[in-house]
Amino acid sequence: MTSYPMNILNALFKTSLGKKVIMAVTGLVLVGFVIGHLVGNLQVFSAPEKINAYAQLLQSMGPALWAVRAFLLLMVALHIWSAVALVIENKAARGKKGYADQKTLRASFASRTMKWSGLIVLAFIIYHILHFTTKQAYGPELFWVDLDGVRVLDVHTLMVLGFQDPLVSLFYIVAIALLSLHMSHGISSMFQSIGLRTRTWAGPLNKVAIAICILYFLGNAAIVGACYFGFVEIRNENFQASAVELCTPNCQVCETRLAANN
Repeated sequence: MTSYPMNILNALFKTSLGKKVIMAVTGLVLVGFVIGHLVGNLQVFSAPEKINAYAQLLQSMGPALWAVRAFLLLMVALHIWSAVALVIENKAARGKKGYADQKTLRASFASRTMKWSGLIVLAFIIYHILHFTTKQAYGPELFWVDLDGVRVLDVHTLMVLGFQDPLVSLFYIVAIALLSLHMSHGISSMFQSIGLRTRTWAGPLNKVAIAICILYFLGNAAIVGACYFGFVEIRNENFQASAVELCTPNCQVCETRLAANN
């Protein structure tokens, strides 16, 4: 006899409704994460010590931080799997009745580009992890500062330096734009997927979703623009004194910076 937990798992992973629930729940978790991530990154506009202390707080979580990362990766994997599975099922059932307002959803540019925007955002996530977490985009050297007697990673310098590269900034802006577009459809459709989106409040829900995504894009664009155009500057004196030695060989960003200072 099948146990109750197994019945739930079968309902989630083997039925269309279950896959829609998985997509909605994982989408909600990921939207919450990216908004929280933006709030943390906005600290770049404050004194460097603030965002460096924030980053150090996260690093001090140790194994718990990796548990959170593993959970988020699981959410990403389940979100992608459920999306692919539903697309396959919809194609197999083509010609049958789909969503109640399927024509409306198909008319949405965001919904029609979900697959491509999702893939590009996934590539961006991979690069973002390499860029700011493992530092591979700038080589093995790390930037460190003293914070209340503790040697911590200078995340502020890494962010500003990273966004002074025009290709990095352009890629980031494009990826964030696609992520915002992806979420503008996803936030609304997650309610429809579990049957909570009605015609009565579909319009206001869409407007709220669009407003959230516009603010999300503008917040990230402000960070990139402020770093790129010099409104937020590197304040690490040790880095400024020996930028070329600390950064990767022949780094054009550092050499240009040093030439300007000289």
